[in-house]
Amino acid sequence: MAQYGKAEYWEERYTRDAEPFDWYQRWSGVKDVVTQYVFPTHQILHLGCGNSRLSEEMYDEGFINSINIDISQVVIKAMQEKYRDKQTMRFLHMDGRNMEFDDATFDAVIDKGTLDAILCGENSTAHANKMISEVYRVLSPTGAYVVISYGQPPHRYPYLDKPEFNWEITVHQVQKPTIASTAALATDDRDQPNVHYIYVCKKRGGREAPRQEA
Repeated sequence: MAQYGKAEYWEERYTRDAEPFDWYQRWSGVKDVVTQYVFPTHQILHLGCGNSRLSEEMYDEGFINSINIDISQVVIKAMQEKYRDKQTMRFLHMDGRNMEFDDATFDAVIDKGTLDAILCGENSTAHANKMISEVYRVLSPTGAYVVISYGQPPHRYPYLDKPEFNWEITVHQVQKPTIASTAALATDDRDQPNVHYIYVCKKRGGREAPRQEA
């Protein structure tokens, strides 16, 4: 599975198959959890967006301010063209380990399978640490880093729960889709239950963001 950690793999994959594809879950499967922490007024970063429909489905429900980044130039060009009419849903070619944003730019960072993909690659610990450090930097003091993962807590806490990040972490579970319209990055959890995990990481000491009126 090491190819998931390589940019070349994704360039070739998106060149070969341009159809929309969602890892793990669609918006409907994670909405009830994500909307506890992410609000329509937020500036949202989708980290490793690929050609997922997640930002589109969120846009359609009022989450219109988003920046979507991916290491694949092929997929970013395709997404820029596809969504050129949605001016506030931007797509940028960028490496999540070296982001070109100012500190505290985003109210929420959503990572659906990107940390998992990095952990399938070579030098995974160093690359994961670099990406999470960058997420911490670009996230506002009251923001949330939302990680949607197949990995059970014993396999993800070693990367997320580190003193240098000082996250307050809340773990949610959502049922895996019953129809195989999504896919998993296989590897370190062969006996995992029929759920996906959502790790919500918030900076300790940050004030809670106010709940938005319905």
